[in-house]
Amino acid sequence: MITVHHLDNSRSQRVLWLLEELEQPYEIVHYKRDPETMLAPPELRRVHPLGKSPVVVADGLVLAESGAILETLAERYGQGRLAPPAGSDEAVRYRYWLHYAEGSAMPPLLLKLVFDRIGRAKMPFFAKPIAKAIAAKAEAGFVGPQLKTHLDFMEAELGRGEWFAGDAFTAADIQMSFPVEAAQARAGLDASRPRLMDWLRRIHDRPAYRRALERGGPYDLLS
Repeated sequence: MITVHHLDNSRSQRVLWLLEELEQPYEIVHYKRDPETMLAPPELRRVHPLGKSPVVVADGLVLAESGAILETLAERYGQGRLAPPAGSDEAVRYRYWLHYAEGSAMPPLLLKLVFDRIGRAKMPFFAKPIAKAIAAKAEAGFVGPQLKTHLDFMEAELGRGEWFAGDAFTAADIQMSFPVEAAQARAGLDASRPRLMDWLRRIHDRPAYRRALERGGPYDLLS
């Protein structure tokens, strides 16, 4: 049995979705974030030293890092599904997007979240204008332009095929769901980028995606 250590409102939602697409049985151990820090609870450190989610236990192996988890599970249980044939051009794109999602797309989105919180954080009245000015300058001078660059890049790449790795839906699309949903929730992704918005609609319409939401619980990126 595969066990998914699932943190609410987190990247681990993608693992549930992958397993639903593969129709692979699994069980979930649910964890709640600390309401003040929004961090994972310390209990996760008993499963993996970093104490983060997702963590999956499969066949005695403890797997961490969402891209590595998706790639490993697709290889072990996919029987040719959700990954292009090895050695194909699509396989190169597939591997690229599995790494791009967290290596390139997520850092500016995380910075956007951090600077937004700095601007809203409680602090002494004399410090607040300074903090807000620093956050606004960082967003205008670096974070905002970076987000535009990445969103424009993703929009253009979807012009090469219906899905990120080509004409077939793969685990790369599952991996890319989190940064694209985060961009819609907090980085201004809208109808001005119709390919990305259509891609979001199509993944949200997938029955396996909806089943994963039912099993995983609330997913605030969609609210």
